[in-house]
Amino acid sequence: MVDRSDINAVDDAAWEQAVAREAVVRRLAEQPRIARAEFLKACRELGVKRSRLYQLIQAYKARPLTSSLLASGAGARAGGRRLPEEVEAVIAEAIEEFFKSPQKPSINALQKEVRRRCRQRGLRVPCWTTLRDRVAAMDPAELMAAREGAKVSRQLHRPVPGSYQVNRAYEVVQIDHTLVDVIVVDRAHRKPLQRPWVTLAIDIASRMVAGFYLTLEPPSALSVSLAIQNLVQTKQDWLDGLGIDASWPASGLPETIHVDNAKEFRSKAMKRGAEEHGISLQYRPIGAPHYGGHIERLIGTMMGAVHLLPGSTFSSIKDRGDYDSVANSAMTLDELERWLALEITRYHAERHRSLGIPPLAAWHDALGRRDTSLRQPYDPGGFWIDFLPSEQRVIRRDGIHLFGLRYWDDILSLWAGRQDRQLRVSYDPRDLSTVFVRSPEGQRYPVRFADLRHPPITLAEHRRAQALLRERGRSLEDEDLIFQVIEEQRALVDAASGKTREARRSAERRDRALDGAGKYEIEEVASEPEKSENALKNHPGFEVEEWS
Repeated sequence: MVDRSDINAVDDAAWEQAVAREAVVRRLAEQPRIARAEFLKACRELGVKRSRLYQLIQAYKARPLTSSLLASGAGARAGGRRLPEEVEAVIAEAIEEFFKSPQKPSINALQKEVRRRCRQRGLRVPCWTTLRDRVAAMDPAELMAAREGAKVSRQLHRPVPGSYQVNRAYEVVQIDHTLVDVIVVDRAHRKPLQRPWVTLAIDIASRMVAGFYLTLEPPSALSVSLAIQNLVQTKQDWLDGLGIDASWPASGLPETIHVDNAKEFRSKAMKRGAEEHGISLQYRPIGAPHYGGHIERLIGTMMGAVHLLPGSTFSSIKDRGDYDSVANSAMTLDELERWLALEITRYHAERHRSLGIPPLAAWHDALGRRDTSLRQPYDPGGFWIDFLPSEQRVIRRDGIHLFGLRYWDDILSLWAGRQDRQLRVSYDPRDLSTVFVRSPEGQRYPVRFADLRHPPITLAEHRRAQALLRERGRSLEDEDLIFQVIEEQRALVDAASGKTREARRSAERRDRALDGAGKYEIEEVASEPEKSENALKNHPGFEVEEWS
């Protein structure tokens, strides 16, 4: 069985192969009846036999995630195993030192070179198809750059300015951050705090705002994760909670997310999380600002509206003049969030200068140009967890140890004490009281503090407490002492929150983080794929054209 507990730990070659398979298999899995010619074409594209493609389609239907298509998944022979690490190392060396060369050696030549190196080390020689699969999983742009030079590779693989044509809803979504040009006040004392950050997403085809996330914290992997969650989820319940009666139909999994090169977009968790759900992650080429034009214009539009709010900092000192932004600040972050949601729904209903029609109408037109309906997350409740920061941990007999804190749930009994297995443990920096353990089968389980008397805390509070303990020369692993210090710090912050802006900022960030983390409902879904081709043919809604 595939170990899906940690998609971040899968080697790059195997993961890239699964990503390549996902695009082809998803197309076939969405069809109620697959034409023979298309099925055979897919077999040739993927380099697999018909029976293997049946198995891949079945595995994807049961669990529509990229990790269900990993090479060691359904169809692996009983008793089969991956190549020894020594052989994998030889293949990697031969590809890097021999195959990636201006001489452009063939796969046959690569096989001879691998054979020579393996025999020198007394290792078993891998077969030709193994080398072909390794080469097929390589980034073609990277391979061409090594063989023919970076300039030739860019000319062939880099998009050409002016050819950026997007017609379908959620074909491409752009995401970016900005500091909001307004100072917000805290909820308790309504005194000035700071300028918040907003992460905005726009659907290129319709210019509809796909989603946003507003926070007091600087951009991070977490703010990106929550913005992606907002653009994917259905927004009606969220709008009802804000008391807004408006239509905002943008939801579903985008085909491509387009971002700049900031570090929060470059994490492995971000990359693998997107690929796990069949989302292509594209980065803006350095020195090509026009690639982010749509999201930058949206940010400009939103900030222009913000300049009318009390406490606005405007776009420059010259524009601000003698206006005292701090003294005039009046809106809390919650009020700003509701105002921004109202402004966005108003923007959707007004005529867009470039489109000639409102974004709301353009959305319905762009949705009608899709051949298939928008995909929804396989596990909506746990979708965003795939983008959270995480660590690998051995499940000890007394539970999970993370940040000097201990976590326990009865489900951990399945893996407790097995020192040879590490599982991926994801965490939300806003609330460390719950972590999320990914089982070997890919299911996610929320696990709370082992001592349920402990209150929820943020990662920032935990780090400050450990820094203080380090200064005092005390143990950083004493769990009770960590919580004692955090309670002391909270009392000091609360006492000073009416006096200093920094204390108010700390208290507001803490309270909003813990409030925003909320409760977690994760749908535990797992379906073990059946193994036979006949079982797939009998699957409801799946039919392959009869072949003579």
